[in-house]
Amino acid sequence: MTRKGIPVDEAVTFMRAAAPAPQTRKVALSKALGRVLSEPVIATRDQPPFDASAMDGYAICKSLTDPVAQGAPLRLIGESAAGRRFGGRVEWGECVRIYTGAPVPDGAKAVVIQENVRVTDMGVFIEPDGWNDPKTHIRPRGQDFKAGHELLSAGVRLDAWRLSLAAAAGQKTLKVARRPRIAILSTGDELVAPGSEPREDQIFESGSFALLAMCRQWGAKASFIGVESDDLDGIHDALKDTEADLIVTIGGASVGDYDLVKPALERLGLQIDFGSVNIRPGKPTWTGALSDGRRVLGLPGNPASSMVCAQLFLKPWIEAALGQPPRETPLCLPAAVDIAANGPRETWLRGRIVTDDKGCPALRPFADQDSSLIAVFAQSDVLIRRLPHAPAIKAGDLLTYVPLDRY
Repeated sequence: MTRKGIPVDEAVTFMRAAAPAPQTRKVALSKALGRVLSEPVIATRDQPPFDASAMDGYAICKSLTDPVAQGAPLRLIGESAAGRRFGGRVEWGECVRIYTGAPVPDGAKAVVIQENVRVTDMGVFIEPDGWNDPKTHIRPRGQDFKAGHELLSAGVRLDAWRLSLAAAAGQKTLKVARRPRIAILSTGDELVAPGSEPREDQIFESGSFALLAMCRQWGAKASFIGVESDDLDGIHDALKDTEADLIVTIGGASVGDYDLVKPALERLGLQIDFGSVNIRPGKPTWTGALSDGRRVLGLPGNPASSMVCAQLFLKPWIEAALGQPPRETPLCLPAAVDIAANGPRETWLRGRIVTDDKGCPALRPFADQDSSLIAVFAQSDVLIRRLPHAPAIKAGDLLTYVPLDRY
């Protein structure tokens, strides 16, 4: 018998476990943005690989606090620039002109910044401010990282800053997880494509645009099959040859006369793992597998329901397929307003992070939580969790939430 009304946490755990094992691909560093590492990045050399000057100035071999040297001119013996190091050694009474990022010559113990130096025909004189400067202005070898250090861990999503770190470590290519393939199908006689001329009893199809964007933002390779009418043969034919690790259907997930997704997929050997979730919005959410191993996630047709359940159940599946670990620490903030007691279903409220009377962040759910409202979702930046039978709370009490991935 198909299990129905399973707890949200159990559904999340199941979706992670049902994801395919991560597969590795090698990609060029220039094409790795947004990909997930499948193995760590290890430093092969120190960074910087030498003691480097932090300023433009003059490298000297003695401590700037040595009173014996104060007032004596130094003999300029050469120059050290970035990519063109000075090959000799600095001895007492000598100095080397040096530029930011250049290797510090052997024997040099400090760099005097150029603002504190006076150059004459007699030599290089260090001004009092230079002698009194407690800083050496030298970046020691390995200050950023050392050879053998793990710089980036497997499971990390590559952003601009992490790509820069991988490049600094000399990585030309990176091993990343293969993007899982997701195919999305919308169903319903009432749906027409944006830009079409709808009848009075039709609406514009919008759910696929949200889900495609979510999947791609989370690291999957997503495609849209199209909009299929409430027809058994049509749904079957649209999905029978679809190449995907996961098929996501929007609509047709409940038990009405026109909810035909499950009956159509039964022709492809559908075995359902759970038939609904104890959640609001999104109770009709279900998942199962076809006889050829393709997994199906059925989402409700109401846009808010499908987007909430994509955040809660589809995202963990994608993360597991990419080798990313689950989030372990729940996020909490105080409520900005009083919230009524919850009913028997776990409820996820769309809301915003606002500023309370004391200037601190707080969570404010929107007053209207109807599952058909897209405008409310567009204004939200969090989903606020209310457990089954949660008691009423006062403003200031802590709430658990999930941040939405907004650009």
